[in-house]
Amino acid sequence: MPEAEEAFDPKPVLERFAEAGIDFVVIGGVAGGIHGSSYGTFDIDLAYSREPENLEKMAAVLRSLAARPRGAPAEVPFQLDAETQRRGANFTFTTAMGSIDLLGDPAGAPPYEKLRDAAIVVHLGGMPVRVASLDHLIAMKEASGRPKDKLMATEYRTISDELRAPHEA
Repeated sequence: MPEAEEAFDPKPVLERFAEAGIDFVVIGGVAGGIHGSSYGTFDIDLAYSREPENLEKMAAVLRSLAARPRGAPAEVPFQLDAETQRRGANFTFTTAMGSIDLLGDPAGAPPYEKLRDAAIVVHLGGMPVRVASLDHLIAMKEASGRPKDKLMATEYRTISDELRAPHEA
């Protein structure tokens, strides 16, 4: 697990999820960074499809990363499987590759299918990875109500305005 001083690299996590064929959308600070945000992050936030097959794939990848609930004492038993994920929606994990937050129902986001359909696609090692649209990122940051997220939403609006502004040739 990376220490706070180390730069967090989300690429290996994204590659693992993409290689496993998991249906997910990158949200949070990593998504903001892909869109051009200057804010850093120390974890990765992923929205995901709650389809049973997707939960099975995700549980397998998380087990391969030695995922444990973040903040829970090591002696507390935790069954990492599709059934556990089906019974919950939002999970925070510490893994061998850093912190991963899985959000089946992110605050401020539309239903998953709409979030996925509006996402942009970037390629990592030839694999497509969906990244939430700026509009959806703004809505999610606003919904959190946290001061740092409101600042990020303001920056995302500026980025969005710049991308939508007509440019002179």
